Order: sequence, then structure tokens, then C-alpha cells
Amino acid sequence: MINCCHGCVFDCLTEVGPDGQLRGELAESWEASPDAKVWTFKLRQGVTFHNGKAFGADDVLESLAMHTAEGAKSAAQPIVSAISEMKKINEHEVELTLEAGNADFPFLLSDYHIVMFPAGQVDEAIAKGIGTGLYEAVSFDPGVRFVGKRVASHYKDGSAGWFDEIEYIAINDTSARMNALMTGQVDAVNRIDFKTEPLMRANPRITIFEVTGNQHYTLPMLSNVAPFDNLDVRLALKHAVDRQELVDKILQGHGAVANDHPIGPANQYYAADLPQIEYDPDKVKFHLDKSGIGELNVDLHIANAAFNGAIDAGQLYQSSAKKLGININVVQEPDDGYWSNVWLKKPWCASYYSGRATEDWMFATAYEAGVPWNESNWDDPRFQELLYAGRKELDSDKRRVIYHEMQEILSTRGSTVIPMYANYVDAASSALAHGENIGNNFQMDGSRMAERWWFA
Repeated sequence: MINCCHGCVFDCLTEVGPDGQLRGELAESWEASPDAKVWTFKLRQGVTFHNGKAFGADDVLESLAMHTAEGAKSAAQPIVSAISEMKKINEHEVELTLEAGNADFPFLLSDYHIVMFPAGQVDEAIAKGIGTGLYEAVSFDPGVRFVGKRVASHYKDGSAGWFDEIEYIAINDTSARMNALMTGQVDAVNRIDFKTEPLMRANPRITIFEVTGNQHYTLPMLSNVAPFDNLDVRLALKHAVDRQELVDKILQGHGAVANDHPIGPANQYYAADLPQIEYDPDKVKFHLDKSGIGELNVDLHIANAAFNGAIDAGQLYQSSAKKLGININVVQEPDDGYWSNVWLKKPWCASYYSGRATEDWMFATAYEAGVPWNESNWDDPRFQELLYAGRKELDSDKRRVIYHEMQEILSTRGSTVIPMYANYVDAASSALAHGENIGNNFQMDGSRMAERWWFA
């Protein structure tokens, strides 16, 4: 199920449009100081929350501050903690000063975690779904079902929000999700099952839509837990996976081979010229011998909740590695509770990322030391040094060099196997229509199908 808050109940200050360009949402405009440290945002006027409260500067400051409050475990903490001072200039203007310059800062404020809540009512707004979005919450059973009704007199009237009511249903079982669309129980589904793709394509009532973005599937190893704290073990495992086989058999060709770093082909500074990590028996033997471990036996905890076909991918990896003397025990975990009981907890597991619109955003989300979603506990001094340097660098050529080295570090030393980029392949009733472009920053048109699509 896609995030039903983003682009639905709650709004951000900025938004990545379906064309990939940044545009204002609750912020009308913004400007930066020459060093990109001080950012001034002019807020949209005439906006109200679903409970009638007017939106203004106080709401922005409190909504940002909650991510760094004592005890907060927000995934947006790395973004907001970079703000050293927040100032209300007037009711419709705020000034945010960063600890260090960040040329990508307005992009970061489109993160779906950084939605705006009414000041003084944050807890109630979270519990009841009180936002400024196009749809007001009617009912919400987390992980099960959401129903929202269209808000009257909204600031996006005439440009978005074409449904009177929307309903999101969580159908985690892949077969059941595909069947729900084919039998007309639902109008759209995400993450189609490639095994049933031919059947779906033959159905004239179904349209499959595919976009290439930065989504990638990951197999993170906790870099501070044996044997994954041994670089040669990690390199042996990287060279023991047949990446093209995974693209061909798991993605059915809907993607591309990846190179153990998270920057995708849709990113500005994607390092396409890095040497490809390949399935290589000689390198596996070399690194296993160098590791001093001898026979390598490791558990890979996996469930299809991580990504469609994850268990099959694990078994293919197991087969290719076994030929080279590595024993991977594929531990099939339940889909229910996978993200709370396995991810970030087991030494080696499966995961996925939608990618991010900028390199710094992706690195800061999952590879900056100490951030909540650092799924491999990655902490490399040189990588961290480059991360901070690239963040404040305004010269595009210099940023390219920095981000190239960061991708190289993760590819050759990192603690995550990233075997493939996966296209977003979703499906909908042919009765639905959309604009010229479909957003590729997240699934389902940038997770904003509810506001961008309509019935033809």
C-alpha cells in the first residue's frame, strides 16, 4: 500500500512534480543566501487545515521541530537536524538557517515524512488525520484500510483532486492483490506480479504503466556484525551474485543491473562509468582466502514483503553462490511484521528503496552514520567527509567528482549488495486517466495518484 498521507491528507512545503521538477506545495517560493545556508520560504496564503485552522508560519516551525524532539525516531531526523535556527518572519514567511550550506535543501522538504501539522495540535492531527491535503480522513485502520473524502474549496482546486472519495486497501499478498484488480474489486494496484503480467496485459480493462526511476533492491549486511565486518567477506558475497540472472528472472527484464551503490540512472550524478561488480569465481576465491574465515556459511533473512520475488531472488543467489563455495541459508520470514522484526535487526536481510531525487538525499537517508534508516550500520570516515563536502558544494562539476567517489566507495567497500534497479511497474483500470508524465520518484505516480489521476 502506498503512503496514504503524502499527497492526500497532508501536504509538504515542496513537491517533486511528475516531470521531476521541484515546485511549491505549501511554500509558494523560496530563496537562499549565496552560501546556501539561509533559506527563506514564502508560504501559501488562504490555506486551512481540515479542522478549519489557518495554515501559517507557526505550523511550519512546530512541524519541523517535532522530528528532532527528545525521543523522536523520525526518518527525517537527518534532514531537520541540519537546521540550526528556525525563525518566523511573519505569518506567511519563515527563515531556516542550516549548520552548513545545502544546495538541495528545498528538495529535501518534499520528503513524505516532513508534512505540515497544525501547531499545538500535532498529536491530535496525527491520530485523526488533520492536514491541509485534498482529502479528509473518514476512517483509517493502519496497515488495513483508509477512506478519505474530497475537501471543498481547496487551494489545489482546478489543478488536482478529481475524485469525490478515495479508498486505500492494504493487500500484502501479491496474488490476492493482482486478483483484486483483475476482478474489478480495486481500480489500481502497485508492484505487479511479473508472473501474471501476460494475463493482465491480455485484459482490455487493465492498463500497465511502467516508469524508470531510481528504485533499487538491497541486501544490507550489518557492517559491525561478524562476518560482515570483514571487507573480504563482503566482497566475496558481492561477486557471488549473478545480477543479470536476477534482472531476467525476478524483474522479467523490467529493470537493470546495479553496482552496489544506491544512486540510480535517473540521478544527475549517476556514475555510469564505474567498473561493474560481476559474478566472478576467481575473485570470490581470492577474497574468501584473504578473509581467513575458511568456509563461509551465512543466513539471509528474507520475505516477499521486502520486494516482489524476494524469496525467489534469495534462492537464485543461494544457487549461484553455492557453485563458488559460499553457503547461503535463505531464512524465509513472515510478511507480517517483516519491517519491525527483521529489517534493521537481522545481520543480513532484504530491503528496497525508491531512491531519492538528489544524491545527498539518498545518502543522508540510508548511509549517513547514525541515521535511523542506515540499514547496514555503515560508518566510513572518508564517505562521511565527502558527504558533508558535497552537501554544501554549489559547483556542479565539483559535486560530480564528490558523488562519483562516494558511489565508488559503496560499490567497492560498502556493506550492501544492490544487485538491480527495478522499474516501477504498476497497473490500473483502463477507466483511469493521467497527465502526460507519470512521476518516477515513487511508485504510483510519485505516490500522488489520488490527486493527479481521474476517471476518463
